Amino acid sequence: MKRAVVLVSGGMDSAVTLAIARAEGFECHALTVNYGQRHESELQAADRVCAMLGAAAHKEVRVDLRSFGGSALTADIAVPESPTTGIPVTYVPARNTIMLSVALSWAEVLGADDVFCGVNAVDYSGYPDCRPEYIRAFETMANLATQAGVEGKTLRIRTPIIALSKADIVREGVRLGVDFAQTVSCYQADAAGLACGKCDACRLRAEGFRNAGIPDSTRYVAL
Repeated sequence: MKRAVVLVSGGMDSAVTLAIARAEGFECHALTVNYGQRHESELQAADRVCAMLGAAAHKEVRVDLRSFGGSALTADIAVPESPTTGIPVTYVPARNTIMLSVALSWAEVLGADDVFCGVNAVDYSGYPDCRPEYIRAFETMANLATQAGVEGKTLRIRTPIIALSKADIVREGVRLGVDFAQTVSCYQADAAGLACGKCDACRLRAEGFRNAGIPDSTRYVAL
């Protein structure tokens, strides 16, 4: 069975990405990056997702981005509860570049040619490191900067949901048996993983279920 490294955050997008990789026949080595995000319930959700979807292995690697701050997810900055313009304060500087680099390192060790990442460029918050052109540029760099690439292997950054709407992501997850109640997408979930229902991530997620015509299994705090 061919191996792949799959970035798993604990959210719905990465859960569906892991399910897709498994459905394509990969032995999935899941990687969760603890970057100092404001709640640990997301990390606990990643454990549940990996167990639920049959990851062959699951590693959690710590990279302390809280020491830099600069984001509502890594500093004492309020998470917006209404739509904003431009790149929101929930953007974590260079987060996807850091996480993909860590995943690439593990992929080289495993002899894996594929790294799966659940970025999405349709129903998303406008983060610059979720765009297709960014992924293409990173893949080019990966093949230039690694022993595997220099020696003739082709390393691929796989983003199977990048062009899907949130509704399509929900439908695909249901088709592949993802229990979305086990995932946490909220930017300010509580210790039990209950979602606020107000932040950008919660709004996009709720719209996805509504537009898909599928009951929302998200666990919310009492509003």
